[in-house]
Amino acid sequence: MHTVVRGAGAFGLTVLLLATATACRNGGSSAAEAAPTTPAADSGAATGLGAQQLDWHACAAPTSAQGNGTAPAADWQCATLKAPLDHGKPHGPTIGLALIRSRATDEQHRIGSLLFNFGGPGASGVATLPALAPTYANLNSRYDLVSFDPRGVGASAGVKCLDDQAMDAATAADGTPDTPDAVKALDDSNARFVTACEHNSGTVLPYVDTESAARDMDLMRQVLGDRELSYFGISYGTQLGGVYAHLFPQQVGRMVLDSVVDPTKDPQQAALGQAQGFQLALGDFMKACAAQAGAACPTGAGGDEGTAKVAALVQRLAQSPLPTRRGRQLTENLAVTGIAAALYSQETWPALAAGLTEAMEQGAGDTLLELADALNGRDAQGHYTNLNAANRAINCVDARQRYSDQDVEQQLPQFRAVSPVFGSYTAWGLTGCTGWPVPGKTAHPEVAAPGAAPILVVGTTGDPATPLEGAHTMAQQLGAGVGITVTLRGEGHGGYNTGNPCLRQTVDAYLLDGTVPADGTTCG
Repeated sequence: MHTVVRGAGAFGLTVLLLATATACRNGGSSAAEAAPTTPAADSGAATGLGAQQLDWHACAAPTSAQGNGTAPAADWQCATLKAPLDHGKPHGPTIGLALIRSRATDEQHRIGSLLFNFGGPGASGVATLPALAPTYANLNSRYDLVSFDPRGVGASAGVKCLDDQAMDAATAADGTPDTPDAVKALDDSNARFVTACEHNSGTVLPYVDTESAARDMDLMRQVLGDRELSYFGISYGTQLGGVYAHLFPQQVGRMVLDSVVDPTKDPQQAALGQAQGFQLALGDFMKACAAQAGAACPTGAGGDEGTAKVAALVQRLAQSPLPTRRGRQLTENLAVTGIAAALYSQETWPALAAGLTEAMEQGAGDTLLELADALNGRDAQGHYTNLNAANRAINCVDARQRYSDQDVEQQLPQFRAVSPVFGSYTAWGLTGCTGWPVPGKTAHPEVAAPGAAPILVVGTTGDPATPLEGAHTMAQQLGAGVGITVTLRGEGHGGYNTGNPCLRQTVDAYLLDGTVPADGTTCG
């Protein structure tokens, strides 16, 4: 998902990214909005970069921009791929793209490489894939598991904006202004972020778009020695996969798009859908909490009563932030971020219940702050990944739309109607690209892929960040016989990662054996 939330990062980060952090976030027919794109020739073949030999070696520990931590086990290998800074100038300057892989364990029956993108945009695949490798152990039998830091992310010409201290201020700032002075303060905060990005990373900002990343993936395919691309994209990674399929339909091998971004929605429509999705997930959490904890549940019986309690807490924090043991305060912005973070997976619902109880009854904000930090890419030492910087840079060069304060104020009633908790927050996030130094490229991504092999499009009924309808729309946009929908009846963002046996079996049979399920298959 690609909603930019000003001052607080993005809700639309795949739950897989959140899980790794807590263990140590365009309307109408796209054909009418964008000029048709002719599938490109192999960029590597044209530039000679497709013939480069990668120097695979033992991986170092993740950098601060990737999220820090320890080096992966010895069976992981890392390399740097050279790619054109500007794919329109294939003989011009190059950038290095960080790669990581785990070789197939059954070499005799190896299929090839399976490339992963874990979403964001802004997630470091180099840091995320080793942490989640057990989830994909069955696939690792016949595939080399491969991931990468997309351009602008982590160690791949990572975009740099604010320093850690300034990021603390930005993520804590009032993201739902109610007065002219508060609106001006938010505008000023946004301007500081934009200015810092331009000053520190102006050279790469025009080239971190999704289409360029898709062309990078085709270069990876060539250099890795694969005739077709096998790919597993999650959240924003589904948009990247859809764009790849549009550009290179004949190179699509076995592709899974899980927790799908709706490619037809503009940022305003996407943000509204996301507010609605998080409100739905909050309702499901409250219902489960009431059933399990009864009167001890901090949101009572749930429903409107529970929503009112959460909204009241958030409103109180706007005036009186809560203290934490870390010495930082839980502000309104951080509380909403923390609540959203916990809704990405049922596994973090207990943490949400504990955090709400702590805030409502004990006057402390520690748990919600920890959840917010995980979604914002902040570690315990106060260092941020470049997640927020990359997220905004990629979104703003992708999307043509620019929204003013007046645009948001006109839309606020609609946003608040769908979610008293998340509506204002997501609405004001629409101004995140205001003043961006690089114009956006398209109204929304083009994903039509006639002639491509069947692509599995997986949606989850209770997904807060990428509502289920996005999967159906993506399948339709990919084209008849290309988009094959699989629905998981369940909660959370990232269906395969839930471990649902039916979904695992369906996806594994497709990726390992080429068995395409019936369109409309439902699990759970």
